[in-house]
Amino acid sequence: MKYMLLIQAAAGDVEPQCTFEDWMAYDKQVKDAGIWSAGESLADLVTATTVTVDRDGKRTVTDGPYAEAREVLGGFYVIDVPDLDVALDWAARCPGARDGSVVVRPVADFSA
Repeated sequence: MKYMLLIQAAAGDVEPQCTFEDWMAYDKQVKDAGIWSAGESLADLVTATTVTVDRDGKRTVTDGPYAEAREVLGGFYVIDVPDLDVALDWAARCPGARDGSVVVRPVADFSA
């Protein structure tokens, strides 16, 4: 079953608890375990653009995130593992769990 690990990084002037090397090691572990399906790190939050559309179809584009938050989406992994318990184990190993949180969600399968 595929699960997405959404890495919620702490926002603001929080000193990171993990290093680039920690991320590289985790990336290697996920790939070496054969469970990696997809994953990316997102560019800095200041590059974000938010789009909303009102009921009349009018589009509004705003620079940056729409709302102030304590955490921001920093990246994601999609892993293919047997069950939620295994996905949670991999989420706990993720360096992002030390600096923020990792949200684990099953990927919907509409092919059935």
